[in-house]
Amino acid sequence: MPVFTDADLDRFVSDGFLKVEEAIPRATADAIRDQLWRQIGLSPDRPREWTRPVVWAAPDPMGRGPSGEAMRSPRLAEALDQVAGKGGWEPRGTIGNTPVRFPHPSDAGDTGWHIDQNDPGPAGAWGVVGLRSRTMLVLVLLSEVGPDDAPTRIRVGSHLDTVRVLEPYGEQGLEFFASGPILDEATAHRPETHATGLPGDVYVCHPHLVHAAQPHRGTRPRFMSQIPFFLTRPLAPGDATPLARAVRLGLGG
Repeated sequence: MPVFTDADLDRFVSDGFLKVEEAIPRATADAIRDQLWRQIGLSPDRPREWTRPVVWAAPDPMGRGPSGEAMRSPRLAEALDQVAGKGGWEPRGTIGNTPVRFPHPSDAGDTGWHIDQNDPGPAGAWGVVGLRSRTMLVLVLLSEVGPDDAPTRIRVGSHLDTVRVLEPYGEQGLEFFASGPILDEATAHRPETHATGLPGDVYVCHPHLVHAAQPHRGTRPRFMSQIPFFLTRPLAPGDATPLARAVRLGLGG
């Protein structure tokens, strides 16, 4: 049975994201979180050692154990097939880099509105954002995330504004660090929602969706993997996938 209905996919086109509950088995997400605790040398039982607002953890590059199991989840694969088309995305062997956000009074300095780098550009340097994205963004919750637990902020429908901003830059794209303030201003009118949920829940996001981190105001550290799934070919507005339909909608087609 498909993960998404046709109505869900229409909502992806208009909103720019869809939540998939239990895309990865909760036990797998819990096991990944346990591994990451060990990797960063901290513990859920020693909060006195949580002295920084964010600590970045890197997964096992070989994809052994639960990090590889997560990427082989049939439910996740079906969701990606429906959004990017069968054969439209490259399988991954392991989860992506994982920012662990801790309760802390300081801002980590990484909470600006942006879209992720999604195109290597003509020089292949991965420093730009472009209309013909080579990736789509998937957020994997590895801990329980409530409203106070630094959930990723999402501007609903902002991808439609982004494509209009990016279109004039053509194949060159827009330099990543310059793009943040431009996209922030262009999408400030959009309603905001938060990526909350349980371990194993996933948010499948359009590559042009404007989002941002935020400081942690709760009590339990937040683990969330940010995964760029590569597309098998650059996103083209003429395709039939929900990814491409969203680009056409943003361009007025």
